[in-house]
Amino acid sequence: MRCGDFKTSYAADMAIFETPVSRWLTIGFLVALLAVPAFASSYWLDVVNRIAIAAIAALGLNILTGFTGQISLGNAAFMAVGAYATAAMAGKLGLPFPMTIPLAGLVAAAAGMVFGIPSLRLKGLYLAMATLAAHFIVEFTASHWDAMTGGVNGISIPPAKLGPYELADDAHLFYLCIPLAAFLTLFARNLFRTRVGKAFVAIRDQDISAEVMGVRVFRYKLLAFGVSSFYVGVAGSLTAYQAHIISPENFPISLAIDQLAMVIIGGLGSVQGALFGAVFMTLLPELLRIATSELAGYFPHLTTLFAPLKTGVFGLVIVLFLIFEPDGLAARWRLIKTYWKLYPFSY
Repeated sequence: MRCGDFKTSYAADMAIFETPVSRWLTIGFLVALLAVPAFASSYWLDVVNRIAIAAIAALGLNILTGFTGQISLGNAAFMAVGAYATAAMAGKLGLPFPMTIPLAGLVAAAAGMVFGIPSLRLKGLYLAMATLAAHFIVEFTASHWDAMTGGVNGISIPPAKLGPYELADDAHLFYLCIPLAAFLTLFARNLFRTRVGKAFVAIRDQDISAEVMGVRVFRYKLLAFGVSSFYVGVAGSLTAYQAHIISPENFPISLAIDQLAMVIIGGLGSVQGALFGAVFMTLLPELLRIATSELAGYFPHLTTLFAPLKTGVFGLVIVLFLIFEPDGLAARWRLIKTYWKLYPFSY
C-alpha cells in the first residue's frame, strides 16, 4: 500500500496543485461559488464580496510581511490611494473598470514604493512606524484636498460599467470580485515559484546572507512594497465600487490592524493563510451580530454592547491564536491534509 507524500522532481515539488484531486476540488469549489448569487440574499452577497476584497488586501500584506519580512501598518492608506484613484479615473475621466482597477493598483504601488524607501535602513518596529506615518499623511491629504477627494464629505463613484452593462449591485459585483480574487491568488501562488519570490523569502530569512548571495536587497524590498501595494490598491478600488461613496472614514487605522490580524490568524508566509484569515475575520463580526440579535430578546442591553464586544472578541481571538496556533489556520489545514496523506500510518 502506498501512503505518504512522494516527489521525485523539482517540478513536482513546486507544483501549484499537489494532486489531480486537489486541482479538481478547487475547480469544483470555484464553479459552485459562482452559483452563489442564484440563491444567496443581498446581505450575504455583500459579505462574500467583502471577503473577496479582504482576501486581496490580506494577500498583498502577506507578500510584504509574511514572505518578505517587512512589517507594514500602511494598508489602510494604500487602500485609500486605490479608492481615490478609482474615484478620479472613473468619476472624472469616465474610464471603464477594466482600465480603472489596474491603474488604481499601479497608483497605489507607486505610493507604496515611495513609502517603502525607508526599508533600506529601517527594520521591525521602526519600519512599522514609518508605514504608520504613511497612513496619517494619506488621511490628512484625503481630508483636506477637497478638490480631488471631496474632503470629509466624501466623493461618489459611478457604478462599474463595461459598455452598456453596469455592475451596480452586489449580485453583479460578485462576478467582478470573485474572479479577480481568484486570479490574484493564482498570481501570488506563482510568484513564489519564481526568482523574484525566492528573493523575497531570502530577504525575510536573512537579508545579509541574501545580499552576499547576489540578491539586490533594496531593489527587491521596494519591489515587494510595490507588489503588495498593488494588491491593496486593487482592493481599495473594489471597495470604492462597492461602497459608491468613499470618505476618510472608510479607511481608519483599525482597517490596517484588522488586515494584520487576518495574516496572523491565517498564517504568515502562506497564500492559503491570507484567504483563511480573510474569511475568518470577515465572518466573525457577522456571526457576533447574528448571535447578539438572537439573544437580544433575553438580554435587551446586549445590542448596545456589540461594538465593545466585537473589539474584545477580536483581541481575545488574536491572543489565543498566538498562544495555541502561532502558525495560523494554514498550518492546521496542512496538518489535516498530512494526516490523510499518511493514513492509515498517520503516526
